[in-house]
Amino acid sequence: MSIKIAFSSQRIRLIAGATIALFAIASFVVPSTAQAASVFKVSTSAAVTTWDPVQSFSTEAFYMTNIYEPLLWKNPDGVTPEYSPALATSWTSSADGKTWTFKLRAGATFHDGSPVNSAAVKASFDASKKIGGAGFIWDALKSVDASASDTVVLNLSYAAPMDLIASSTYGAYIVNPKTLVAVAADSKYYESGKDGGSGPYTIDSYKAGSSVVLTAYAKHWAAVKPAYSTIDISIVPDAITAQQMMTSGQVDWATNVPLTSMTSFRRNSKYTVVKYKSPFNYVGYFNTLRAPLNNPVVRQALSYALNYREITTVGGQGYATQARGPVPAGIYPYDPAIPQYSRQVEKAKRLLASAGVKDLKIKVTYASENSAEARFVPLMKDAFAAIGVDADIQGILFSQQWSAAKKDPANAQDLFIVKYWPTYSDAGVDNLWSLFHSSTKPFFNLSYWKNAAYDKLVDDAIELSGSDKAGAQKLYSQAMMMLYKEAPGIYLYDEAQVSVLPKKFSIPKYNINYPFSAFFAGVKLSS
Repeated sequence: MSIKIAFSSQRIRLIAGATIALFAIASFVVPSTAQAASVFKVSTSAAVTTWDPVQSFSTEAFYMTNIYEPLLWKNPDGVTPEYSPALATSWTSSADGKTWTFKLRAGATFHDGSPVNSAAVKASFDASKKIGGAGFIWDALKSVDASASDTVVLNLSYAAPMDLIASSTYGAYIVNPKTLVAVAADSKYYESGKDGGSGPYTIDSYKAGSSVVLTAYAKHWAAVKPAYSTIDISIVPDAITAQQMMTSGQVDWATNVPLTSMTSFRRNSKYTVVKYKSPFNYVGYFNTLRAPLNNPVVRQALSYALNYREITTVGGQGYATQARGPVPAGIYPYDPAIPQYSRQVEKAKRLLASAGVKDLKIKVTYASENSAEARFVPLMKDAFAAIGVDADIQGILFSQQWSAAKKDPANAQDLFIVKYWPTYSDAGVDNLWSLFHSSTKPFFNLSYWKNAAYDKLVDDAIELSGSDKAGAQKLYSQAMMMLYKEAPGIYLYDEAQVSVLPKKFSIPKYNINYPFSAFFAGVKLSS
């Protein structure tokens, strides 16, 4: 999305994914009338935590979906068929759901001209499962048969929705085997802006924290070529600046317009404000490695201290609802019966006293480029002060926040605020597993919490979900109740997706399956 777009960065999926009042349209911008164009200018806050498509698990998805391709794309909800071919043109599964066969697209090539074949698919999936940032999505994958160059057969250890997994935002890209070898020899291989993709765009240039320029790949397999040969993207963390860039004409589109500006945009005849249900969820991780936060009673006390209505109103500006754990409403396995914490100051004080805690000081970090977090995190400081807890609030760039949390957990932050969304439309195999599972593989468990009973519930649910979704739901609900009672995290709110669109552009239905992706190949200027 680079129409001159301004995007906010964070996913922590790293939601850094980033996030922020992020514009998360993971679909094409398609105007009613095509018009020749060469450069499309975008402003976005989407940070690049890595250019490695195997390790990618954050806001660089904004760019990656133009550079790399999966086997399939999942269409927006309500669209038939459910999937569109990408690097695979047809696919079938066995009756027991344990064998999936994908026929590869003829003529597809990587940006160096080498063919996309079954060996490349096997190498990509093997690498993702072994070392990928979202490698957990391949847990069911037992082996990949690449004996025929135009066909891949995925053999699973248990039934799993491999069409959904193979269309994931993260962990499912098909990568040039040459670059896999290169990055194994040099971990910084990609970071200057190299790529190993087959998508409609390739990386022309990259200036860390400043800009990304994408150039159309002339030999891409698609019959319809991009209307814009160059996508010129400015990385602009500040949402107010992004808004000004769009309204002044410096960029065609800013994706991270502040929620506080929505009322004025609704009154402006040049723009349309649209709201969608989204998979975005705000959570805070308690550092359970450090006393007294290793005591669930203390974590419960801090959870009871907060005014969730105020946080939701100020942070979400009327476009949010209080969360029921780390699974956002509308995404499986959300359960409306899971209880919520509410502000109970005296109860919070009693719990702290029962735990023998006095004069507690905690360090709270949030992504400074996330305007929503910048609004609501100071409210948390005030709420904690009301129960005698001194909170040192630190807003830093997400990349720095993430690095500090991963480098030395025992001496890192006490509370890490983050915005998260599932890798694909299953927050059981993702959010519940990757955010709080004890395994060393979950890239994202920044609470550092370990609970064998919780792990078993989630693991069993994941294996059951391919054959008995209702049975899996029961296990997931038990796991979510455990998260509520043990409180390794503080569950804040689910965010709606709100976007400001210049009326000279039209877009298809928002695709909740790719919430932080931009598909520039479909961008066109309407008459």
